[in-house]
Amino acid sequence: MVDIVCLDLEGVLTPEIWIEFAELTGIPALRATTRDIPDYGQLMRQRLKLLAENRLALADVQKVVDTMRPLDGAEAFLAELRARHQVVVLSDTFYEFAGPLMRRLGWPTLFCHHLETDAAGRVSGYRLRLEDHKRQAVRAFKALNFRVAAAGDSYNDTGMLQEADAGFFYRAPANVVAEFPNIPAVDSYDALLAAIDAAAEKQPRA
Repeated sequence: MVDIVCLDLEGVLTPEIWIEFAELTGIPALRATTRDIPDYGQLMRQRLKLLAENRLALADVQKVVDTMRPLDGAEAFLAELRARHQVVVLSDTFYEFAGPLMRRLGWPTLFCHHLETDAAGRVSGYRLRLEDHKRQAVRAFKALNFRVAAAGDSYNDTGMLQEADAGFFYRAPANVVAEFPNIPAVDSYDALLAAIDAAAEKQPRA
């Protein structure tokens, strides 16, 4: 059985926020995500440096997020999944700009991080909820005797996918899938729902 399903946000339910922001600002380096740079700290240092160099504020990112919509089929998939299981979104995004996307997804439970801003509203830093928080969240759910399924698309999801009782890549790039051949990969919401349902039918851990 499966008690809780943990989902990544960007790439699974929504487009990548930083890629959308890069398109609008015309700054190609902002397109980098954890699909490209596995080290989240290195990735965020690069992002903060680019924001500072281009004098971009939190409000500039929020304007872009406010125009974004979930991926095609995401709302229906999430609604069907929530009708069958408890769902928690585990993301390395930030509460300060995730709100509009959460609203369009029907306000699922979200665990993510916080951004820090200066007096001018520019992003000055960030605060992790917890180092490797996706894996740690799944581990904590299991310690509470929940059986957990999880789905993600990138390097920063591999910890929770391997920690979960059943973990799946969803539309992950070939290079990531190739590095983790032990994690099953699916490419559609129907296939992901079927994989989770199949895991739900298995007997609980002893």
